[in-house]
Amino acid sequence: MAIVKPFQCVHPAQRVADRVAALPYDVYNRAEATVEVKREPLSFLKIDRAETQFDTSVDTYAPEVYAKARSLYEEAKAEGIFEKEESAKYYIYELTMNGRVQSGLVSVASIDDYVNGVILRHENTRAEKEADRIRHVDTLSAQTGPIFLAYRANQAVKAETEKAKQNAPLYDFVSPDGIRHRVFEIADPDSIGAIEEAFKHIDHLYIADGHHRAASAVKVGLKRREEHPDYTGAEEFNYFLSVLFPDDELMIMSYNRVLRSLNGYTPEGLLKAIEEAGFEVKPQASAYQPEEKAVFGLYLDEKWYSVKTPERLRNDNPVKGLDVSLLQDLILEPILGIHDPKTDNNIDFVGGIRGLAELEKRCREDGKAAFSMYPTSIAELLAVADAGLLMPPKSTWFEPKLRSGLFIHEFER
Repeated sequence: MAIVKPFQCVHPAQRVADRVAALPYDVYNRAEATVEVKREPLSFLKIDRAETQFDTSVDTYAPEVYAKARSLYEEAKAEGIFEKEESAKYYIYELTMNGRVQSGLVSVASIDDYVNGVILRHENTRAEKEADRIRHVDTLSAQTGPIFLAYRANQAVKAETEKAKQNAPLYDFVSPDGIRHRVFEIADPDSIGAIEEAFKHIDHLYIADGHHRAASAVKVGLKRREEHPDYTGAEEFNYFLSVLFPDDELMIMSYNRVLRSLNGYTPEGLLKAIEEAGFEVKPQASAYQPEEKAVFGLYLDEKWYSVKTPERLRNDNPVKGLDVSLLQDLILEPILGIHDPKTDNNIDFVGGIRGLAELEKRCREDGKAAFSMYPTSIAELLAVADAGLLMPPKSTWFEPKLRSGLFIHEFER
């Protein structure tokens, strides 16, 4: 069973919610974050990335940066930018992108469920990336960026979601990237009880996006337990901020690859090597986005090709059968010499939201070739997690991105 609780949310005042809501901290580099905060001074990015308040002589991870984040947060609360609910509630966070709607339950999840494997992951995390968010969460005593969780669709939760959406929204705005955001409260005790009961019958939750945020939130919670050896389990530090979406409403976009060199091959030589490895290579008249599994697009020497994996080279293993694995194991490593895509400077990754034109642009600037991918499915993600396995890096790109600053979960110092 999964423990999913309502909580006393800190959220923006209605009049400024659209200005506060910010894309996740990790979609920007420092220069981009600084520009965005100058564009919108109320953006929560100012708190998420407080180095934007210093010149570049101050290190991004300096102690004064986290202290600044804390002071900015407290100032915003004092100024009425944020307000705290008097009672524990759930919220429905609805996002609409290109006419497609997905509705998530805003709640807090249990750190014990994460530790004990009720909440499953599909990616490894890196200690240096965790360290930053651990310090941020610990300094603020608050989780400010929700973890994107998925669950297998449940009719009882769906019914309560639809019921909540019959009421007037707390927020309803369109962000600069064209995404519509609506938020609805669930405060009725019967509805809260029905949702809690429904999740008691859901065996697993799955981290869709936010593995580092989740790991960091859990480690801060475990740290607070050490600092409070008399803890009861009811304290807020035993839980972390989440938005839970049913699997049948989610869409994963492709995560494409750009190569900076051809490992000594000419374009003609690379095409020949791929064909000799057993792939079916066909020229395409225009930019090519694969429409079926085990087929890649290849942009090379200003031309597009389709690259189809033969049946004999495909794999039924949940990880080895992923398109990103087929590309890595059959082309990138043996032909192009990329043994560890996490560390190899010859490869870069481009989210599908940027489109195929971005791949062509990158190849004009600093790339020699690019692969467009067929996206990993949510069913594949769940199968990998259920098997206790991990996906290769950069396997999934979720859109739309959840905004930070709309929901904040405070906990005890």
